[in-house]
Amino acid sequence: MENTERQKTNIEPGKHKPIIAITSGDPNGVGYEVILKAVNDPHICEICTPVIYGNMHIARLHLHTLDEEMQNMQLNLTSKVSECQKGKVNIINCYSDDTPIRFGENTAEAGRASLMALTRATDDLKAGEVDAIVTAPINKRNIQSDKFHFSGHTEYLTHKFGNGNDSLMMMVSDMMRVALVCNHVPISQVPQHITEEKILSKLTMLNKTLREDFLVRKPRIAVLALNPHAGDNGLLGEEEQNIISPAIKKAYDEGIMAFGPYSADGFFGAGKYSSFDAILGMYHDQTLIPFKSLDMSGVNFTAGLDIVRTSPDHGTAYELAGKNEADPASMRNSLYLAIDILRTREENKELKKNAMGE
Repeated sequence: MENTERQKTNIEPGKHKPIIAITSGDPNGVGYEVILKAVNDPHICEICTPVIYGNMHIARLHLHTLDEEMQNMQLNLTSKVSECQKGKVNIINCYSDDTPIRFGENTAEAGRASLMALTRATDDLKAGEVDAIVTAPINKRNIQSDKFHFSGHTEYLTHKFGNGNDSLMMMVSDMMRVALVCNHVPISQVPQHITEEKILSKLTMLNKTLREDFLVRKPRIAVLALNPHAGDNGLLGEEEQNIISPAIKKAYDEGIMAFGPYSADGFFGAGKYSSFDAILGMYHDQTLIPFKSLDMSGVNFTAGLDIVRTSPDHGTAYELAGKNEADPASMRNSLYLAIDILRTREENKELKKNAMGE
């Protein structure tokens, strides 16, 4: 993989500071903890204006479970983004102080609270009030309602910002970048989602985001097989011969340097991921298990949309909630990556303007 990863972020203090919306996620999980620990780093407020979408009272409840030096952390309560203070951690109340907090429990009230924070933040993002969004983990079950009937953040944001187009779920770390053909799909339904058209579409999006968002000049993309041993010449499945290989060939003919299909176990076991700029897997666990096994501080990035959204690569972690044991590294990296991609996209716009003589 080309060495294009950055230390922290390429935005220097004093330059334009983007406003980053941070949704609180499920208040019974570790969302508040990792957010508060991440934004407590003074460097964060030097490079952006963080705005937590949640509740001040509940943020304070979480602060009291953390180290003593964090319990008096200063938060600026504001009713809208235009009144946020630069250089400070801002918070907008999106749900009631009376929302019951039960650390580690899956409750309907927590689901409603996480949806209210997400709705308010995405409305502000759509209105141009904030520059990017970083989402803390939700519980995909308790957030379901007549207003939210999606299998996760990625699908919700694609519906809200995709203008009818698809998006690409990516996981990003210093070690590798992986993307998925199928996001949150039951294993029993995966084969019906593996089509030549869909693989080609995902490869096109992946190639584009590698070039434009990660500044990889000539991306090399590995494509994983669906079946064990890459189908073993049809003995263990025919998707590789009939669907995946033809899609790779079409992509290559269109100028995308895609290779494969590779059997996933041998590919990761032999460390072949280090030879590629990204990996396209067929389904969720095929790529996320090796990705998270190697690095749990990675970032979930929704590529293919005009907006920038990142998220930690972990869930609500109910078993850690309220115990001051959650690691904020993935949340902090999510903030850095969102800011980096914003800056890269802005620089690309300026380059295009200069090339056109505007």
